[in-house]
Amino acid sequence: MARRKLAAPEAHLVKVCEGMARVAPLHDPFPIKPERSPDPYQSLVRAVVFQQLSGKAATTILNRVIALFPRSDFPSPNSLLKASDEKLRAAGLSRQKTAALKDIARLRVSGVIPDAKEIEHLGDEEIVERLTAARGVGRWTVQMHLIFAMGRPDVMPIDDLGVRKGAEKLFGRPFTPKELDAFAERWGPWRSAAAWHLWRVADTKTV
Repeated sequence: MARRKLAAPEAHLVKVCEGMARVAPLHDPFPIKPERSPDPYQSLVRAVVFQQLSGKAATTILNRVIALFPRSDFPSPNSLLKASDEKLRAAGLSRQKTAALKDIARLRVSGVIPDAKEIEHLGDEEIVERLTAARGVGRWTVQMHLIFAMGRPDVMPIDDLGVRKGAEKLFGRPFTPKELDAFAERWGPWRSAAAWHLWRVADTKTV
């Protein structure tokens, strides 16, 4: 059987890392960058609603929140700010999540959280800094937006347990976040792709 040609991220990882050379060709390739990034405001609202809930429960609550604003497909920042806490909590949001959503809306109105057009011109670290200014939004949440919504190629989520588990399984030793950050330098400029493959190592028996 002919060996399939590797995409650029996998070709680089295979070249620079023996561990990645063993597993990257066995996995689906790192996803291609999306044609258009979603609005970070909407992504953060969804991310906060989904925190600490099953997908089904979170989807139900999100749909209830959206239904509170029938004049639009998704509540605008100003609409969220004008909505009473009681109205939002009646949809199933906790007190903490209600406060977080309103903070996200406030920061979007003030311009701290950029729109979909502006964010494309910002560097990864500036995006992390600006989006984590919102209550309830951590670095991991923003890194997931960078990787999966924006297709940024060189993000290493060192605090992700799945990524660290995959690295431990692949290389036969534990990693602290700081150690993994240093180790991952060899994978640049495709550290997002490396994380993609480490998740798959953690979930399978490909080692």
